[in-house]
Amino acid sequence: MRLKATARVKAWSALVAAALLGAAGVASCSGGDDEPAAVAKVASTLGPGEGVLNLVTLPGAIESGGSDPRVDWVTPFEERTGCKVGLKVVQTPEEMADLMRAENRRYDGFAAPPEVAGQLIAEKRVTPVNTDLVDGFKKLEPKLRRLLRRDGTQYGVPYVWGSNLLMYDVRTVPPPASWAALFDPDRAGRHSGKLIMRDSPLAIAEAALYLKRARPKLKIDDPYALTPKQLEAAGRVLAAQRPHVGEYWERPAGAVSAFAGGRAVLGQAWPYHVDVLTRASRPVQAAVPAEGVTGWMDAWMIGPRVEHPNCMYQWLQWTASPDVQQQVAEWTGVAPANPQACSGDRLKPGFCAAYHVGDRDYIDRVVFAHAPTKACDGGSGKKGCTDYAEWKKTWIEATKL
Repeated sequence: MRLKATARVKAWSALVAAALLGAAGVASCSGGDDEPAAVAKVASTLGPGEGVLNLVTLPGAIESGGSDPRVDWVTPFEERTGCKVGLKVVQTPEEMADLMRAENRRYDGFAAPPEVAGQLIAEKRVTPVNTDLVDGFKKLEPKLRRLLRRDGTQYGVPYVWGSNLLMYDVRTVPPPASWAALFDPDRAGRHSGKLIMRDSPLAIAEAALYLKRARPKLKIDDPYALTPKQLEAAGRVLAAQRPHVGEYWERPAGAVSAFAGGRAVLGQAWPYHVDVLTRASRPVQAAVPAEGVTGWMDAWMIGPRVEHPNCMYQWLQWTASPDVQQQVAEWTGVAPANPQACSGDRLKPGFCAAYHVGDRDYIDRVVFAHAPTKACDGGSGKKGCTDYAEWKKTWIEATKL
């Protein structure tokens, strides 16, 4: 992938009720008292496609040949299934979540980043997935599948994933061994004005990882499950770092541009950035800090008021298949959820190694993002944590005001 292609990349990004889907469609029913109105039940069987499929995504999540006629995994799906895809592209995770909450909107599915997935699962605004109806589901990375499982119920199908690394310019920055290179005020000051951070409240988790080691008395366990005291401490770290940050990048191309143009020498990055820049002969490398790395996964989820369930299940099968996963990975610069995309003559071995596809040891060490909640969801079992709204407030106060 070349530097000029980076604008194609999808944006970074910011459920449970169920209904009986018949062979030809979805039956409406009323849920319990704690469920949103008119939420569909989990499918038991499938029938012929309904001819229409309405999806919601962030930019770049799917391609139908509009950017490049050679890059199209929508048209073949339509030809094979007879399901005509309608696409609603939103610019932020918040906009996506709001569409799923709107009871007058009926989208069949959406490609959810972790903050959207977690919030809507907790709010019971996602239709559960019957994985027996998704061919190839068991071929997807086991850890990724578990991220969408609650109390034995599956709420989505993994699509793509990535990890958050430390990228540095080898000409001016010694290999960083810790997140302290980015968050310790004295060390960050060595490269003041030439640091980059991704512009997302979930980036607070990397500051929390740094604090987990630097200030063990805070007793941080899960960097996505922070008490008010822990969140406040992370906010102070980010506020102290702010004078040294040259750019908070929203789109992946922003980080590439900053390093390529010499405006950045150290910062948060994805394997994609390292891959693109090294292919362009830029002197960068990636480091895995001693504290570990965080990660993210986007997943296809079924809308709470799914109108075309049979087409949606065919889409879930299609996007989980190795050939489609190969196209998605090559075009968007992310790791495919199906490691079979690296089998045969699909993805090149160099790509798969750079993105850690199928590397179970690496994947098991990644702390994958989940939506922060007051109930400390994410497996820690703690209570009294802070939710995403509080994270967003802390992020704005530390980096914007």
